[in-house]
Amino acid sequence: MFLVAFFQIIVLLTAINAEFSSRLLDSVLQDYAFRAFVRPRTGIPYDGNVPFNYTGIKVSALRLRSGSMRRRGVSKYKEFHIPIGVLEQPYVERLVLVYHNLANWSDLYYPLPGHIHLTPVLGILTYDASNLSSINLPELDIRPSKNPILINFSSIVKPVPMGLLPKCVYFNLDGAVEFDNILNGNVCKTTKQGHFSIVVEFTTAAEPEPEPEPASGGDRSGGRKNWVIFGSVVGGFVALIFLVLLIACLNKYDKKKKIDRMEEAADRGVPLLMTKIGNTKAPIASETRTRPSLENEYLP
Repeated sequence: MFLVAFFQIIVLLTAINAEFSSRLLDSVLQDYAFRAFVRPRTGIPYDGNVPFNYTGIKVSALRLRSGSMRRRGVSKYKEFHIPIGVLEQPYVERLVLVYHNLANWSDLYYPLPGHIHLTPVLGILTYDASNLSSINLPELDIRPSKNPILINFSSIVKPVPMGLLPKCVYFNLDGAVEFDNILNGNVCKTTKQGHFSIVVEFTTAAEPEPEPEPASGGDRSGGRKNWVIFGSVVGGFVALIFLVLLIACLNKYDKKKKIDRMEEAADRGVPLLMTKIGNTKAPIASETRTRPSLENEYLP
């Protein structure tokens, strides 16, 4: 019973880890973004409603004709500016641009060790619009042919800590991370779809000297993280040993109970003389035995 419970805990931890998969989240948000198209009109963004367990995340969907996006672009779709000349692969007649704002979920789905997010993680993904009731759709590949796509974070960026240099970060769909310089203070550029944010590296700080050295705060943070990981591993090992010992004790207790029940059942049967040998009781034969009879005793 306890062993089953232990494996259930392992399955639960695996499920929790899977729950924070960014690709799984993309699939979920695609579904809820498409649900916003009740009576869709081309070129108008529709905000979707996410389930309760994703409260805080914002999602939106914008349906466009492929040719219209290529010729005109999209001057403003939330924080994104889609330039003229964006092409998609494979070609579709209509497509949907799905917008993500992960808000307070950004660090869970897109953690970046050694860095702090100054903005929520924003995403833009492209899907085929031929069937608006589809789920688990693969993304189309979009690429600007001239100017890059711009993301303006000016309305959602936090103040930059003194002495730190903010950077644009791009999270590719395959899990790769790329950094780039910021344009005009709060603008990032990209030639690919995916997720974006502005971050600062908190393990280094600007110093008056020409060659700044790493601050000690980052080392303490890294050491603290290592101790947390070590403590978790040791704690899990100790818990496993305790669980094994507990199961062994329970098995021993159950075996003793069975022996006690068997002895009680024997006592309720034909009474036998018992003697104690060490810590164990054993039956013994009676001292008076039946005398044997000789054959000649029955002769006349």
